[in-house]
Amino acid sequence: MPHFLIAEARFYTDLADELAAGAVEVLEADGHTYERVSVPGALEIPAAVLAGHKGKTAFDGYIALGVVIRGETSHYDIVAGESSRALMDLMLEPGLAIGNGIQTVENSDQAWARARRSEKNKGGGAARAAIALVDVQQAMGV
Repeated sequence: MPHFLIAEARFYTDLADELAAGAVEVLEADGHTYERVSVPGALEIPAAVLAGHKGKTAFDGYIALGVVIRGETSHYDIVAGESSRALMDLMLEPGLAIGNGIQTVENSDQAWARARRSEKNKGGGAARAAIALVDVQQAMGV
């Protein structure tokens, strides 16, 4: 049974809790095991995923969870773009199975609509994406 690492940004704690709850529900429903690691914000998530890959524990897949809400400066664009780019780089080389659940939104209403398990459940969606990528890798003998 595949083992996953959930890397979660804790900048918005209530949203982070809801995203993680959605991911955990999906993993547990499928009988998967997981570990969780917290980082301050979305920019640190790729480093946590890489640490999980290089660490002593063998993870089959990774779930990246966080929220980036647009503010008054261009910082949003940097955080949203660079965190996404770094995760994509890790997916392509070294070829990690990552479900990207970093939400990039305009406001907290959008963030909650995406995080709530009763609505879009993007935490659960990121877990399903990671599971699907692990399945593809296993089917391909990667």
